Amino acid sequence: MKWYKTIDFYISKKYLGTFFYAISLILSIAIVFDISENLDEFISKDIPTRDIVIDYYMNFIPYFGNLFSPLFTFIAVIYFTSKMAYNTEIIAILSSGVSYSRLMRPYMVSATIITLLSFFLGNFIIPPANNTMINFKEKYIKSRTTGTERNVHRQIEPGVYIYLQSFTENNIGYRFTLERFDGAKLTEKLTAQNIRWDEETGKWIINSYWKRIIHDDYEELENGYRMDTTLNMSPKDFKVLKDEMETYKTPELIKEIELMKMRGVNYVEWEIEKHKRMANPFSTFILTIIGVSLASRKVKGGLGFHLGLGLLLAFSYILFMQISTVFAISGSTPPFVAVWIPNLMYAVIAVFLYRWAAR
Repeated sequence: MKWYKTIDFYISKKYLGTFFYAISLILSIAIVFDISENLDEFISKDIPTRDIVIDYYMNFIPYFGNLFSPLFTFIAVIYFTSKMAYNTEIIAILSSGVSYSRLMRPYMVSATIITLLSFFLGNFIIPPANNTMINFKEKYIKSRTTGTERNVHRQIEPGVYIYLQSFTENNIGYRFTLERFDGAKLTEKLTAQNIRWDEETGKWIINSYWKRIIHDDYEELENGYRMDTTLNMSPKDFKVLKDEMETYKTPELIKEIELMKMRGVNYVEWEIEKHKRMANPFSTFILTIIGVSLASRKVKGGLGFHLGLGLLLAFSYILFMQISTVFAISGSTPPFVAVWIPNLMYAVIAVFLYRWAAR
């Protein structure tokens, strides 16, 4: 690896070493606080130690590690680069003929390693880990937060649309309507007082219904008190599970979004989750450039000033991300734009600071 010199390995070692040390430290603190919060539950419910360690904390670690990754990338870069600057190591490197852009190489290589790790974790490892952790909580600590939809308008298959005024946790839907279309032409309409899911047969029971079948030159009318039928839907389609999108691997998440689009379901939060999984790892590059640009110059105030300014920028980035997400959920901003705007704006800041530092 002739293109990667001793100084590159030196900087990469400091970058990755500081990052993993910082993230390990905060995870240790987070685990201690979580244990103290849940200790009474663990003891009172006699939860097996193996389940606590394997099913909960072994999945807790990657989730929170990846969650804190951008912030601690930033802190790690500022911390060790500022120390190098105040030990005149940065000046010595630049004075030896190394350009500022060349100095950035080991930082960007290290950022690439963290980005790829974060991408792989967030898209493929953490979703099933979240599912295991949620199932542990539901089994031992508290039931999962659920809700049901109201005024449901949905396409359950091509040309077939249903409406429900409400759907209860007892798997009963009220004011049910089903319409079948052949192109733009209505061919069948069924209305019912209610519809109930039968767990034993796996079928829907339609009660007190009227059915209208429309032909080219005449119509058929039918009514009855009960009809058992199969429909391309299930009770879980009408139940809202909190943070359910976080349990899907990205390929599964994309398929579910496409299915939700076809059915006419609100998929905004799922789209936000999909774009976050791409945008959050990419933020590592932006925060690395900002961190190096701030910390590579000696300024009055030393390491404390660098860390203070760095934390201010990092938390403003996180706050901006949360605000833009709220706009996406409200429907005023497309999910893609809402998730990527903070990265684009802070990329502009990164370019400005880089040019300032390189002078």
